[in-house]
Amino acid sequence: MSKEWPLWEVFIRSQHGLAHKHVGSLHAPDAGMAVNNARDVYTRRNEGVSIWVVKAADIVASSPADKDALFEPSNSKVYRHPTFFPMPEEVKNL
Repeated sequence: MSKEWPLWEVFIRSQHGLAHKHVGSLHAPDAGMAVNNARDVYTRRNEGVSIWVVKAADIVASSPADKDALFEPSNSKVYRHPTFFPMPEEVKNL
């Protein structure tokens, strides 16, 4: 049985309305301690408004080799791309 704490991936949102960004990883015994450790390690200069922590073992990701199978079908649906209407200057972070 491993005595090592689980690995957590840390995501920080720097401002309201922006997306969370992956900033790093850390080991912690539980989610609460992971959030506290993430705050101490990754937001020392008060640069975050929200912290997410996710057990690395719970993350499921696609393989770069699957890129064509996953994303190619959307290329034929040009209506999904925001190119058919002008974006107002007032709209930020979209």
